[in-house]
Amino acid sequence: MRLTTKGRYAVTAMLDLALHAERGPISLADISKRQGISLSYLEQLFSRLRQSGLVSSVRGPGGGYRLARPGDEVFVAQIVDAVNESVDATSCGGNADCAGGEQCLTHYLWSDLSEQIHSFLNGISLANLVARAEVQEVARRQDRRGAPEDAPLEKVAVIGGLQ
Repeated sequence: MRLTTKGRYAVTAMLDLALHAERGPISLADISKRQGISLSYLEQLFSRLRQSGLVSSVRGPGGGYRLARPGDEVFVAQIVDAVNESVDATSCGGNADCAGGEQCLTHYLWSDLSEQIHSFLNGISLANLVARAEVQEVARRQDRRGAPEDAPLEKVAVIGGLQ
């Protein structure tokens, strides 16, 4: 079982958006710079995230993306599902044809594990992640890395500060 780059990047980008929510709309270029994700890849991901109603876009100068719902209403599993990512521990993709076209002996074990992982991710909101001190520290480090040395640092969202 593995979560591919698509799912990881989507969750990372959404968490970046949540952490910087109080700044207003966030450009994909800013997320790209902070997270090291290509801009064209982010555009593809955010198209799917927007279609799923997880983000909304703001056009024009100062435009970008913002969360479409409060961070405590956006769960990691929803993000993964929105980009058509599967957290599947079976070797057959859930098709039950893993042993020469038939179901293998351990199919239900791996299928149950997949359901447990999805359930676990469905219990973690962006607000839960934003509230973690270690996530805040990484966000501060990323913000410093992208800022000129004499520029004042902008604050990241505080616990309960998501809109």
